[in-house]
Amino acid sequence: MAKRSTSPASKNPQDYVIATMGSHTALQILHGARQEGMRNIVVCKKGSERVYKSYGVADEIILVNDWSEWEETEKKLVERNAIIIPHGSFIAYMGHDRVRKMKAMYFGTKEILEWESDRSMERQWLEAADIKMPRVFATPEEITKPVIVKFHGAGGGFGYFIAKNSEQFYEVKNRKYPEQNDYALQEYIVGVPIYAHYFHSPLTQELEILSFDKRYESNADSIGRIRAEDQLAANIFTSYTIVGNIPVVVRESLLPEFFAMGERVVETSKKMCGGKGLFGSFCLECIVTRKLEIFVFEISARIVAGTNPFIMGSPYSWLKYQEPMSTGRRIAREIKLAIEAGRLQDVLG
Repeated sequence: MAKRSTSPASKNPQDYVIATMGSHTALQILHGARQEGMRNIVVCKKGSERVYKSYGVADEIILVNDWSEWEETEKKLVERNAIIIPHGSFIAYMGHDRVRKMKAMYFGTKEILEWESDRSMERQWLEAADIKMPRVFATPEEITKPVIVKFHGAGGGFGYFIAKNSEQFYEVKNRKYPEQNDYALQEYIVGVPIYAHYFHSPLTQELEILSFDKRYESNADSIGRIRAEDQLAANIFTSYTIVGNIPVVVRESLLPEFFAMGERVVETSKKMCGGKGLFGSFCLECIVTRKLEIFVFEISARIVAGTNPFIMGSPYSWLKYQEPMSTGRRIAREIKLAIEAGRLQDVLG
Protein backbone atom coordinates (compact mmCIF):
# COMPACT_ATOMS: atom_id res chain seq x y z
CA MET A 1 0.00 0.00 0.00
CA ALA A 2 1.43 3.38 -1.01
CA LYS A 3 2.23 5.95 1.62
CA ARG A 4 -0.18 8.86 1.85
CA SER A 5 0.16 12.25 3.41
CA THR A 6 -2.99 14.27 3.73
CA SER A 7 -4.46 17.08 5.74
CA PRO A 8 -6.18 15.90 8.96
CA ALA A 9 -9.08 18.08 7.80
CA SER A 10 -9.70 15.85 4.76
CA LYS A 11 -13.33 14.75 4.41
CA ASN A 12 -12.50 11.86 2.08
CA PRO A 13 -12.61 8.44 3.84
CA GLN A 14 -10.19 7.10 1.21
CA ASP A 15 -7.47 9.36 2.67
CA TYR A 16 -7.51 7.24 5.84
CA VAL A 17 -7.05 3.59 6.71
CA ILE A 18 -8.42 1.48 9.57
CA ALA A 19 -5.74 -0.54 11.39
CA THR A 20 -5.74 -3.13 14.13
CA MET A 21 -3.61 -5.87 15.67
CA GLY A 22 -3.95 -9.41 14.32
CA SER A 23 -5.81 -11.11 17.16
CA HIS A 24 -9.07 -11.05 19.18
CA THR A 25 -11.63 -9.29 16.90
CA ALA A 26 -9.35 -8.34 13.99
CA LEU A 27 -11.26 -10.41 11.38
CA GLN A 28 -14.46 -8.61 12.28
CA ILE A 29 -12.83 -5.14 12.34
CA LEU A 30 -11.12 -5.65 8.97
CA HIS A 31 -14.27 -7.08 7.39
CA GLY A 32 -16.32 -4.19 8.79
CA ALA A 33 -13.93 -1.65 7.25
CA ARG A 34 -14.26 -3.39 3.89
CA GLN A 35 -18.06 -3.32 4.15
CA GLU A 36 -17.91 0.45 4.67
CA GLY A 37 -15.58 0.93 1.71
CA MET A 38 -12.55 1.85 3.82
CA ARG A 39 -9.02 0.51 3.39
CA ASN A 40 -7.48 -1.49 6.24
CA ILE A 41 -4.21 -2.77 7.70
CA VAL A 42 -3.56 -5.61 10.12
CA VAL A 43 -0.34 -5.77 12.17
CA CYS A 44 0.67 -9.39 12.90
CA LYS A 45 3.48 -11.20 14.63
CA LYS A 46 5.27 -13.40 12.11
CA GLY A 47 3.61 -16.77 11.99
CA SER A 48 0.07 -15.57 12.66
CA GLU A 49 -0.61 -13.93 9.31
CA ARG A 50 -2.13 -17.03 7.69
CA VAL A 51 -5.56 -16.32 9.18
CA TYR A 52 -5.80 -12.92 7.50
CA LYS A 53 -4.45 -14.20 4.20
CA SER A 54 -6.82 -17.15 4.23
CA TYR A 55 -9.95 -15.08 4.79
CA GLY A 56 -8.76 -12.31 2.50
CA VAL A 57 -10.01 -9.48 4.69
CA ALA A 58 -6.81 -7.40 4.87
CA ASP A 59 -5.65 -4.84 2.32
CA GLU A 60 -2.17 -4.81 3.88
CA ILE A 61 -0.42 -7.05 6.41
CA ILE A 62 2.47 -5.57 8.39
CA LEU A 63 4.62 -8.26 10.03
CA VAL A 64 6.65 -7.77 13.21
CA ASN A 65 8.98 -10.13 15.07
CA ASP A 66 7.84 -8.84 18.44
CA TRP A 67 5.51 -6.17 19.82
CA SER A 68 8.60 -4.36 21.15
CA GLU A 69 9.01 -3.18 17.54
CA TRP A 70 5.85 -1.12 17.88
CA GLU A 71 7.52 2.30 17.57
CA GLU A 72 8.74 1.55 14.04
CA THR A 73 5.37 0.06 13.15
CA GLU A 74 3.57 3.11 14.48
CA LYS A 75 5.63 5.35 12.18
CA LYS A 76 4.34 3.34 9.21
CA LEU A 77 0.78 3.71 10.47
CA VAL A 78 1.16 7.47 10.90
CA GLU A 79 2.48 7.74 7.32
CA ARG A 80 -0.62 5.92 6.07
CA ASN A 81 -3.06 8.06 8.10
CA ALA A 82 -4.12 4.97 9.99
CA ILE A 83 -6.79 5.02 12.69
CA ILE A 84 -6.07 2.29 15.25
CA ILE A 85 -8.98 0.23 16.57
CA PRO A 86 -8.06 -1.20 20.00
CA HIS A 87 -9.29 -4.56 21.25
CA GLY A 88 -8.51 -6.79 24.23
CA SER A 89 -5.28 -8.25 22.86
CA PHE A 90 -4.07 -4.83 21.72
CA ILE A 91 -4.48 -3.38 25.22
CA ALA A 92 -2.90 -6.46 26.83
CA TYR A 93 0.17 -6.52 24.56
CA MET A 94 0.73 -2.76 24.34
CA GLY A 95 -0.04 -1.80 27.94
CA HIS A 96 -1.91 1.33 28.99
CA ASP A 97 1.17 3.54 29.25
CA ARG A 98 2.27 2.83 25.66
CA VAL A 99 -1.28 3.35 24.41
CA ARG A 100 -1.51 6.75 26.08
CA LYS A 101 1.75 7.85 24.41
CA MET A 102 0.80 6.72 20.90
CA LYS A 103 1.01 9.35 18.19
CA ALA A 104 -1.11 7.44 15.67
CA MET A 105 -4.84 8.22 15.51
CA TYR A 106 -6.76 6.07 18.00
CA PHE A 107 -10.48 5.28 18.07
CA GLY A 108 -11.78 5.58 21.61
CA THR A 109 -11.00 7.34 24.88
CA LYS A 110 -7.49 6.67 26.17
CA GLU A 111 -8.29 8.22 29.56
CA ILE A 112 -10.83 5.49 30.27
CA LEU A 113 -8.16 2.76 30.21
CA GLU A 114 -6.91 3.53 33.71
CA TRP A 115 -10.44 3.30 35.10
CA GLU A 116 -11.05 0.00 33.31
CA SER A 117 -7.74 -1.63 34.30
CA ASP A 118 -7.77 -0.77 38.01
CA ARG A 119 -10.37 -2.87 39.85
CA SER A 120 -10.93 -0.31 42.62
CA MET A 121 -11.33 2.55 40.11
CA GLU A 122 -13.61 0.41 37.96
CA ARG A 123 -15.81 -0.30 40.98
CA GLN A 124 -15.87 3.38 41.89
CA TRP A 125 -17.04 4.18 38.35
CA LEU A 126 -19.79 1.56 38.26
CA GLU A 127 -21.04 2.32 41.77
CA ALA A 128 -21.23 6.03 40.86
CA ALA A 129 -23.39 4.96 37.89
CA ASP A 130 -25.77 3.18 40.32
CA ILE A 131 -24.87 -0.26 38.95
CA LYS A 132 -25.53 -3.35 41.09
CA MET A 133 -22.28 -5.19 41.72
CA PRO A 134 -21.24 -8.32 43.62
CA ARG A 135 -19.73 -7.68 47.03
CA VAL A 136 -15.93 -7.61 47.22
CA PHE A 137 -14.01 -9.02 50.22
CA ALA A 138 -10.80 -7.23 51.18
CA THR A 139 -9.01 -10.28 52.59
CA PRO A 140 -9.52 -14.07 52.51
CA GLU A 141 -10.28 -14.00 56.23
CA GLU A 142 -13.41 -11.92 55.52
CA ILE A 143 -14.97 -14.52 53.19
CA THR A 144 -18.43 -15.45 54.53
CA LYS A 145 -19.99 -16.83 51.33
CA PRO A 146 -18.74 -18.33 48.06
CA VAL A 147 -16.40 -16.04 46.13
CA ILE A 148 -14.78 -16.21 42.72
CA VAL A 149 -11.06 -15.52 42.92
CA LYS A 150 -9.83 -13.43 39.98
CA PHE A 151 -6.14 -12.84 39.40
CA HIS A 152 -5.28 -9.45 37.95
CA GLY A 153 -4.36 -9.67 34.29
CA ALA A 154 -5.59 -13.25 33.92
CA GLY A 155 -6.23 -13.68 30.22
CA GLY A 156 -9.66 -15.01 29.31
CA GLY A 157 -10.53 -16.15 32.83
CA PHE A 158 -7.47 -18.37 33.20
CA GLY A 159 -6.82 -19.35 36.81
CA TYR A 160 -10.16 -18.19 38.28
CA PHE A 161 -11.51 -20.48 41.01
CA ILE A 162 -14.29 -20.66 43.60
CA ALA A 163 -13.69 -20.66 47.36
CA LYS A 164 -16.32 -20.82 50.10
CA ASN A 165 -14.05 -19.82 53.00
CA SER A 166 -10.49 -18.72 53.75
CA GLU A 167 -9.28 -22.29 54.33
CA GLN A 168 -10.39 -23.39 50.88
CA PHE A 169 -8.95 -20.24 49.34
CA TYR A 170 -5.47 -20.84 50.79
CA GLU A 171 -5.58 -24.57 50.00
CA VAL A 172 -6.18 -23.95 46.28
CA LYS A 173 -4.04 -20.82 45.93
CA ASN A 174 -0.98 -22.20 47.73
CA ARG A 175 -1.13 -25.46 45.81
CA LYS A 176 -1.86 -24.11 42.30
CA TYR A 177 -0.89 -20.41 42.29
CA PRO A 178 1.73 -19.83 45.01
CA GLU A 179 3.34 -16.90 43.15
CA GLN A 180 0.08 -15.08 42.43
CA ASN A 181 -0.67 -12.43 45.06
CA ASP A 182 -2.58 -9.83 43.06
CA TYR A 183 -6.20 -10.98 43.15
CA ALA A 184 -9.77 -9.89 43.78
CA LEU A 185 -12.27 -11.79 45.93
CA GLN A 186 -15.69 -11.22 44.40
CA GLU A 187 -18.96 -12.60 45.70
CA TYR A 188 -20.12 -15.47 43.49
CA ILE A 189 -23.59 -14.59 42.20
CA VAL A 190 -25.63 -17.57 41.05
CA GLY A 191 -27.31 -16.79 37.74
CA VAL A 192 -26.91 -16.64 33.98
CA PRO A 193 -23.81 -14.87 32.60
CA ILE A 194 -24.88 -12.30 29.99
CA TYR A 195 -22.48 -9.99 28.15
CA ALA A 196 -24.16 -6.87 26.72
CA HIS A 197 -22.46 -5.25 23.71
CA TYR A 198 -23.06 -1.51 23.45
CA PHE A 199 -22.08 1.25 21.05
CA HIS A 200 -22.19 4.91 22.06
CA SER A 201 -21.89 7.47 19.27
CA PRO A 202 -20.08 10.73 20.08
CA LEU A 203 -21.58 12.13 16.86
CA THR A 204 -25.25 11.64 17.76
CA GLN A 205 -24.95 10.86 21.51
CA GLU A 206 -27.12 7.78 20.91
CA LEU A 207 -26.57 4.55 22.82
CA GLU A 208 -27.17 1.29 20.92
CA ILE A 209 -27.31 -2.31 22.06
CA LEU A 210 -25.88 -4.35 19.20
CA SER A 211 -25.82 -7.88 20.63
CA PHE A 212 -25.47 -10.18 23.65
CA ASP A 213 -23.38 -13.29 24.19
CA LYS A 214 -22.62 -16.01 26.71
CA ARG A 215 -19.08 -17.32 27.03
CA TYR A 216 -18.21 -20.97 26.74
CA GLU A 217 -15.77 -21.67 29.55
CA SER A 218 -13.59 -24.71 30.10
CA ASN A 219 -14.20 -26.67 32.10
CA ALA A 220 -17.07 -24.84 33.82
CA ASP A 221 -19.45 -25.57 30.95
CA SER A 222 -18.53 -29.23 30.56
CA ILE A 223 -17.99 -30.34 34.14
CA GLY A 224 -21.74 -30.91 34.60
CA ARG A 225 -21.44 -33.97 32.36
CA ILE A 226 -19.31 -35.65 35.02
CA ARG A 227 -20.90 -37.13 38.15
CA ALA A 228 -20.01 -35.34 41.38
CA GLU A 229 -18.33 -38.42 42.86
CA ASP A 230 -16.27 -38.84 39.70
CA GLN A 231 -15.19 -35.19 39.86
CA LEU A 232 -14.01 -35.72 43.42
CA ALA A 233 -12.27 -38.99 42.59
CA ALA A 234 -10.46 -37.39 39.65
CA ASN A 235 -9.60 -34.29 41.69
CA ILE A 236 -11.20 -32.03 39.02
CA PHE A 237 -11.46 -28.34 39.86
CA THR A 238 -13.68 -25.96 37.92
CA SER A 239 -11.86 -23.54 35.63
CA TYR A 240 -13.17 -20.55 33.68
CA THR A 241 -10.83 -20.21 30.71
CA ILE A 242 -12.85 -18.79 27.81
CA VAL A 243 -12.72 -20.90 24.65
CA GLY A 244 -15.63 -19.49 22.67
CA ASN A 245 -18.76 -17.34 22.58
CA ILE A 246 -22.43 -18.25 22.16
CA PRO A 247 -25.07 -15.79 20.82
CA VAL A 248 -27.88 -14.91 23.22
CA VAL A 249 -31.23 -13.14 22.82
CA VAL A 250 -32.46 -11.86 26.19
CA ARG A 251 -36.10 -11.63 27.22
CA GLU A 252 -37.49 -8.34 25.94
CA SER A 253 -38.59 -7.13 29.37
CA LEU A 254 -34.92 -6.90 30.40
CA LEU A 255 -33.94 -4.53 27.59
CA PRO A 256 -35.09 -1.27 29.26
CA GLU A 257 -32.81 -1.93 32.24
CA PHE A 258 -29.87 -2.86 30.00
CA PHE A 259 -30.32 0.43 28.12
CA ALA A 260 -30.59 2.41 31.38
CA MET A 261 -27.45 0.79 32.78
CA GLY A 262 -25.45 1.61 29.66
CA GLU A 263 -26.63 5.22 29.65
CA ARG A 264 -25.69 5.71 33.31
CA VAL A 265 -22.23 4.24 32.72
CA VAL A 266 -21.61 6.60 29.77
CA GLU A 267 -22.87 9.70 31.60
CA THR A 268 -20.77 8.91 34.66
CA SER A 269 -17.68 8.44 32.48
CA LYS A 270 -18.05 12.01 31.18
CA LYS A 271 -17.80 13.30 34.73
CA MET A 272 -14.81 11.05 35.48
CA CYS A 273 -12.74 11.81 32.41
CA GLY A 274 -14.18 15.10 31.32
CA GLY A 275 -15.10 15.84 27.74
CA LYS A 276 -16.28 12.91 25.63
CA GLY A 277 -16.05 10.19 28.26
CA LEU A 278 -16.65 6.60 27.14
CA PHE A 279 -17.62 6.20 23.49
CA GLY A 280 -17.57 3.60 20.76
CA SER A 281 -18.03 -0.06 21.65
CA PHE A 282 -18.04 -1.35 25.23
CA CYS A 283 -19.39 -4.31 27.17
CA LEU A 284 -21.07 -4.75 30.54
CA GLU A 285 -20.34 -8.24 31.83
CA CYS A 286 -23.38 -9.29 33.84
CA ILE A 287 -25.05 -12.01 35.84
CA VAL A 288 -28.86 -12.22 35.74
CA THR A 289 -30.35 -13.95 38.80
CA ARG A 290 -33.52 -16.03 39.06
CA LYS A 291 -35.26 -12.87 40.32
CA LEU A 292 -34.10 -11.08 37.14
CA GLU A 293 -31.73 -8.80 39.03
CA ILE A 294 -28.80 -7.71 36.87
CA PHE A 295 -25.39 -7.59 38.55
CA VAL A 296 -22.37 -6.22 36.68
CA PHE A 297 -19.03 -7.78 37.61
CA GLU A 298 -16.84 -6.04 35.02
CA ILE A 299 -16.76 -3.52 32.19
CA SER A 300 -14.68 -3.70 29.00
CA ALA A 301 -14.28 -0.24 27.45
CA ARG A 302 -13.65 -1.49 23.90
CA ILE A 303 -14.83 -4.12 21.43
CA VAL A 304 -15.02 -7.58 23.03
CA ALA A 305 -14.59 -11.04 21.51
CA GLY A 306 -18.22 -11.84 22.32
CA THR A 307 -19.20 -9.75 19.28
CA ASN A 308 -17.47 -12.22 16.92
CA PRO A 309 -20.54 -14.46 16.38
CA PHE A 310 -22.24 -11.45 14.80
CA ILE A 311 -20.09 -10.85 11.70
CA MET A 312 -23.33 -10.51 9.72
CA GLY A 313 -25.14 -8.77 12.56
CA SER A 314 -27.50 -9.83 15.34
CA PRO A 315 -31.31 -9.69 15.74
CA TYR A 316 -30.83 -6.36 17.52
CA SER A 317 -28.56 -4.77 14.91
CA TRP A 318 -30.92 -6.00 12.18
CA LEU A 319 -33.86 -4.24 13.86
CA LYS A 320 -31.82 -1.04 13.96
CA TYR A 321 -30.13 -1.11 10.56
CA GLN A 322 -31.94 -3.74 8.47
CA GLU A 323 -28.60 -4.72 6.94
CA PRO A 324 -25.63 -6.75 8.22
CA MET A 325 -24.04 -4.67 10.98
CA SER A 326 -21.31 -6.14 13.16
CA THR A 327 -19.67 -4.11 15.91
CA GLY A 328 -16.59 -3.92 13.67
CA ARG A 329 -18.65 -2.44 10.86
CA ARG A 330 -20.41 -0.05 13.26
CA ILE A 331 -17.00 1.29 14.30
CA ALA A 332 -15.98 1.78 10.67
CA ARG A 333 -19.26 3.53 9.89
CA GLU A 334 -18.82 5.93 12.81
CA ILE A 335 -15.32 6.78 11.59
CA LYS A 336 -16.50 7.24 8.01
CA LEU A 337 -19.40 9.50 9.07
CA ALA A 338 -17.05 11.54 11.27
CA ILE A 339 -14.59 12.02 8.40
CA GLU A 340 -17.32 13.06 5.97
CA ALA A 341 -18.76 15.54 8.50
CA GLY A 342 -15.33 17.04 9.27
CA ARG A 343 -15.62 15.74 12.86
CA LEU A 344 -12.88 13.10 12.94
CA GLN A 345 -11.43 14.54 16.15
CA ASP A 346 -14.73 13.74 17.89
CA VAL A 347 -14.06 9.99 17.56
CA LEU A 348 -10.36 10.02 18.40
CA GLY A 349 -8.79 9.62 21.82
